[in-house]
Amino acid sequence: MPGEGNLKTLLQNMRPEMQEGIFVFCSVPEDQEIPATLKPVQIFREREGTTLIVRREEAEAAGLSHQFASRMITLTVHSSLEAIGFLAAITGRLAEAGISVNAVSSFYHDHPFVPEHKADEALRHLQAMNNQA
Repeated sequence: MPGEGNLKTLLQNMRPEMQEGIFVFCSVPEDQEIPATLKPVQIFREREGTTLIVRREEAEAAGLSHQFASRMITLTVHSSLEAIGFLAAITGRLAEAGISVNAVSSFYHDHPFVPEHKADEALRHLQAMNNQA
């Protein structure tokens, strides 16, 4: 089943949910194996290294340096990978509120990662967008 592409429908049905735990971003050199104890929510290979998004406790247990302690908010609507403007609307609203965001799109959903200390505020903004759409 293809995902939703209509911006108004996406905003009306995004139903943001805060996921449990604190997530961090790590980078390991391309030639280094990913520790078997890690269960990344995302792995992305770049020329400079492999980026991992993992729970903070996993990164620390594996001895990995990390940045951006964040909370993951899942937008539970099944969004199309070709949807136009959805993440722009989300990130724009959070930017207006002074909240940084690292958005990750996957096959079914979009997942904004927001600073841990601003997560509750970010969730309120997204819920307000959902209710106003």
